[in-house]
Amino acid sequence: MLKNIDPALNADVLHALRSMGHGDTLVVSDTNFPSDSIARQTSVGKILRIDNVSAARAVKAILSVMPLDTPLQSSAGRMELMGAPDEIPAVQKEVQAEIDRANGTVVPMYGIERFAFYEEAKRAYCVVTTGETRFYGCFLFRKGVIPPNDDDAH
Repeated sequence: MLKNIDPALNADVLHALRSMGHGDTLVVSDTNFPSDSIARQTSVGKILRIDNVSAARAVKAILSVMPLDTPLQSSAGRMELMGAPDEIPAVQKEVQAEIDRANGTVVPMYGIERFAFYEEAKRAYCVVTTGETRFYGCFLFRKGVIPPNDDDAH
C-alpha cells in the first residue's frame, strides 16, 4: 500500500499512467471487451487489469492520478449502444459521475460507435480491463497535462 494512492491502482497500471504523455489515450473496458487482442496492438502491448471492481470504481481510481485533457479537445468517450446511440445506460451514468467529480465540473462524454471504438482502442496507449460485467462499460480517456505551480516556474 502507498499513501495517497488509490489501492485499486496496481503497479502495472500506475506505470502505464505515469508513462503516458499529453494526448495519449487509455481504454477502460468491461469483461466482454476483446481486451487481450486489442491490447496487443496498443503501445503497452499487453492487457492491464483492475480486477473485481466496476468500471466506475476503476475510473475513480485512474482519475485520482491522471488529468483529463482540456475541454477544447474531447477527453472522455463512451461506447455507444448499438441501435440506440443516444441512450445512456446505468454503467455510463456512473462513470460520468466519477468524471465530473474528479474534474469538479461536468465533462460530457462523447459517443463512439462500437466498431469505431474498437479501431480507436487499437491506437490507444493501453487497455485496462475491469471486473465490470454490464454491457457497454467501455470508455476512452485522453490524458491532459498538469500545469507547473508558481514554485516550479522559477
